[in-house]
Amino acid sequence: MIAAAKGPPYFLGIDGGGTGCRARIEDAAGTVLGQGLSGPATTRLGIDQAWASITRAFDAAIEEAGLSASDIVRIHAGVGLAGIGRKGALAALKAIEHPFASIDFVSDGEGACLGAHSGRDGAIVIAGTGSIGLGLVEGRQLRVGGYGFPISDEGSGAYLGLKAVQLALRAHDGREQKTALLSEIMQRFQNDPMEAVAWMDRASATDYATFAPMVLRHADQGDAVARRIVQSAAGHIDTLIRTLFEKGAPRVCLLGGLASPLEPWLAPDVRRSLKPIDGDAVSGAIILARRAICQH
Repeated sequence: MIAAAKGPPYFLGIDGGGTGCRARIEDAAGTVLGQGLSGPATTRLGIDQAWASITRAFDAAIEEAGLSASDIVRIHAGVGLAGIGRKGALAALKAIEHPFASIDFVSDGEGACLGAHSGRDGAIVIAGTGSIGLGLVEGRQLRVGGYGFPISDEGSGAYLGLKAVQLALRAHDGREQKTALLSEIMQRFQNDPMEAVAWMDRASATDYATFAPMVLRHADQGDAVARRIVQSAAGHIDTLIRTLFEKGAPRVCLLGGLASPLEPWLAPDVRRSLKPIDGDAVSGAIILARRAICQH
């Protein structure tokens, strides 16, 4: 199928996450030809909905690149997708018809790891709504944590929110010192613990994570409880990073929405051990797409 498409190849990278989907097309020299964006693409929404979002993103990128039907058959695509580990997800994705020369799928975390280290061995810790440590060393996949909130995802935005709500309720009872942070959280619940209970019954990890900016703001302002919560979260991130090094990762990057606010709170030796990312998750998906040519 690949030999039939005459002309130089194009490479399409797609990063499909829980908040949105990004696509980018490059030529063989690595020049960006077009980009596209769409809404959430995670298998949690169902395979059909995830694929529809992926399609909207790559259609927009193809349109911006001005590629014709004869160009599209020369595209090699790489897709990093959230929730690909769910039972049956990968097989269902591979069964979908597509117009490209080749398509390959990995998890969104693996895509981010490929991009962070330009496809070389290394690891990443993602600290966002959730948290996870991932790496690739001599063909071995490393994984630390990231089993979902509330049983895992230590040091994440959801973790910060959960701890803050727990301590706010204790302070309301008189079991914990009242601070500006804990008062502000209780104000969100009209100073009524039963409001917090009603909220908890339908709150997701994302809902808990909405409290993270408040916790960080109060920690920066010197609130004793907020500082304790952030220090505890940073300790969990320290452990994820150290564990990846212990498992043989030659280099580790810290990514995600909480990466820069938490970095100053990390242990000095851990901060020194981190390296900046080479590229983003879309770059990682393009590396995956380029590998298809090496394999044929």
